[in-house]
Amino acid sequence: MKRIDVIYFDAGGGHRAAATALKLVCEQQKRPFEVRLVHLKQILAPVDIFRKLTGLDLEEIYNLILRKGWTLGSAQALRFMQAVIRFYHRREVELLTRWWAQSQELPDLLVSVVPNFNRALFEAWQTVKPGAPFVTILTDLADYPPAFWIEPQPQYFICGTEKARQQALEMGHAPERVFTVSGMILHPRFYEPLEVDAAAERQRIGLDPALPTGLVLFGGYGSGAMETVLDRIDASGLDVQLILIAGRNEALQRRLGQRRTRIRKHVIGFTSEVPKWMRLADFFIGKPGPGSISEAVHCQLPVLTVRNAWTLPQERYNAEWLREQGVGIALDSWRKVDRGVRALLEEGLLGQMRHAAERIRNRAVFEIPDILERLLAGRGIG
Repeated sequence: MKRIDVIYFDAGGGHRAAATALKLVCEQQKRPFEVRLVHLKQILAPVDIFRKLTGLDLEEIYNLILRKGWTLGSAQALRFMQAVIRFYHRREVELLTRWWAQSQELPDLLVSVVPNFNRALFEAWQTVKPGAPFVTILTDLADYPPAFWIEPQPQYFICGTEKARQQALEMGHAPERVFTVSGMILHPRFYEPLEVDAAAERQRIGLDPALPTGLVLFGGYGSGAMETVLDRIDASGLDVQLILIAGRNEALQRRLGQRRTRIRKHVIGFTSEVPKWMRLADFFIGKPGPGSISEAVHCQLPVLTVRNAWTLPQERYNAEWLREQGVGIALDSWRKVDRGVRALLEEGLLGQMRHAAERIRNRAVFEIPDILERLLAGRGIG
């Protein structure tokens, strides 16, 4: 049986999630190939200068920045990180080449769901298996050039938006090497039938069955911004209620739960049942991460987010995408979140945006295996 290696890392969590979801769907569909997940960090550990200097590896530093909200100046930090990656490029290629060379059996196709390292991955891959196809699946709605997702090298790309496709074409890639799917990779659990009586479930957890309900989610480790969101909406006088998912941040979960508020709220920690909680909500509040906003739109929840100097540079287009699709509002500060909620509820935007979200049919996780199978068979190769 043919094999595909999918390269991922844990910076932010969305890359592993995409790789895992893709592998699961390929197995469920009984595709004629095996998918192996490969953690890039384990191969490149010898050149992680950040661990040598700080005691934390690059993934840990990135995730710490996200948890603490230390994202002001992140565009400059990204360019510095890219400069370090380029400095160690030759060594990265050597390590990757050696790793595949020591494998008992080389894969037939290499897939990357990580940015920044695709040049090194391509060069090492072509060294050990010249001419074998290399595919980058963008897990962001758009590239943040230069040298982020799309590199000027003869490979394939799978893009979840027309914006990303155009970026690849403008860099000179042939149209037959750039595939477009209908969105970001979502876990297949978002497509499973889920019979939920929203009113009864809201009542069960102490909420009003009839009140407009917002779901507040800021990734797997939460964010202090959730406290600002809760305070601003509580002080607004709006007749709404909130479900807040604090993730693995137990201290944040306690603070949110212990806060005395005018509005009703339900606070939980980490959960694998995000689809269920989204089905109990009427709108979504959170940072503009490509995964979370795609999940919300798939569940037909209008999105309230923020785009400002603290927004990660690769996520700034996401706020524009929400406006282009008519499915969200991008504020310039979480201190204005009450204005966003008021606009949704009092200006008729909630219904309009839910209707717009219904028209977006994201089936990317089921479309991508077809593309990979074609490439393995040598079809569609330009």
